[in-house]
Amino acid sequence: MAQEPPTQKAVRWYPPSYDIRVESVPIPEITEPDDVIVKIKLAGLCGSDLHAYRGDGDDDMTPHIPGHEFIGEVVKLGSSFGEHATGRPGLYSSLKIGDKVVSPFTTNCGECRACRLGITCRCPQGTLFGCPALDGAQAQYVRVPKAGGTLFNLSDPKSWSDLLPNANVAEALSTISDSSLLLLADILPTGVFAVAQALNHPKLVPILTGVAWPPREGSTTANTIPSEDRTLTFAIIGLGPVGICASVALVDRLAAIGLPYRIVAIDTYAARRENMEKIFGQISNHGNGEFVARSPEEARTTVKEWTSGSGCNAVLEVVGHPSALTLAYDLVQPFGIITSVGVHGKPQLPFNGGNLYDKNVSFDFGRCPARAMFPMAFELLVKRQDVFGQVGTPTSLVDRIVSVDQAAEMYRAFDKREVGKVLFDPWE
Repeated sequence: MAQEPPTQKAVRWYPPSYDIRVESVPIPEITEPDDVIVKIKLAGLCGSDLHAYRGDGDDDMTPHIPGHEFIGEVVKLGSSFGEHATGRPGLYSSLKIGDKVVSPFTTNCGECRACRLGITCRCPQGTLFGCPALDGAQAQYVRVPKAGGTLFNLSDPKSWSDLLPNANVAEALSTISDSSLLLLADILPTGVFAVAQALNHPKLVPILTGVAWPPREGSTTANTIPSEDRTLTFAIIGLGPVGICASVALVDRLAAIGLPYRIVAIDTYAARRENMEKIFGQISNHGNGEFVARSPEEARTTVKEWTSGSGCNAVLEVVGHPSALTLAYDLVQPFGIITSVGVHGKPQLPFNGGNLYDKNVSFDFGRCPARAMFPMAFELLVKRQDVFGQVGTPTSLVDRIVSVDQAAEMYRAFDKREVGKVLFDPWE
């Protein structure tokens, strides 16, 4: 009689919706030479997990293990790994059994043109963890395809510290908890990405440089902008975990830039707004700015008062719902920027090309290249341990760490906004 394969405890989602079960399933095995098997230490419950939970995914969704945020230990390596690996991403020759790793939420080959350009979210071989095509990490083990181009080795910071402006930042690694490091898998890089898209947009060049549009190198005749026109006004729509990360990242960058700024952080839930204002209050260096949290209708009034009706320079949308896009369009100024990192489903966009043309709105839309954003996110994680370093405090990003046995209840409570960021310990 054939021996039954070893099993693990795992969360499983079942169609059509709201059906989360904890079951015993086979432990994943190496199936391709580039695979790695990771023993999960902690796995996250993310807002985008709720799309499948609610039944908002594709019609052909099948049962699978959800979860795309994880930190863990390498327990098996495919045959591509070892000293013989040459001409490939460095992790193929340096990764070892026992190394602690964190993963972005999609796989990346690390070798194609998209990966070389840093747009790792659009690697042609990339796959999202926690979908029918690739089981996720809300389990005791996970298989990582293309692992040499995907994982970050936390046991060997020298393998990536040269990506940091100050390599000494990596020395702080030993003082940071696993619950904090897990934020590097998705929500912190995504928040940083939303901010980077806005602040690097050419439409902000006039305010950042003090010279009127269009930006021209070497111009000596360009009109300068009066100081009263150089106050940056931002809105952030959605104050879940990604919205908090985006808010902290934006405050950090604007403080470094040194220009006056105003930020209105928006959520329909009063508890989230109150929490966000407390988080801002504990940031020691927030520069020359004003930060308020408001409901959607209150935000309309605030932005109108701040800008005499002209609107925000940029709006960050992190909800993933047509109503949030409508609010973003209403709040942004003519010749403004909307950057959307919320995961959107089937509903049609609430505006058309004519609407965008009539307001000269630039619209950046889509998935964060999490692996490429890792160095920037790691710098912020080290700097802002006052926000990202605690668990279960009134202002901490991570609300609680629980056993996977509580998965069904945590999905329900997270969907109802009764809890904040939840991490699963699959061994508890």
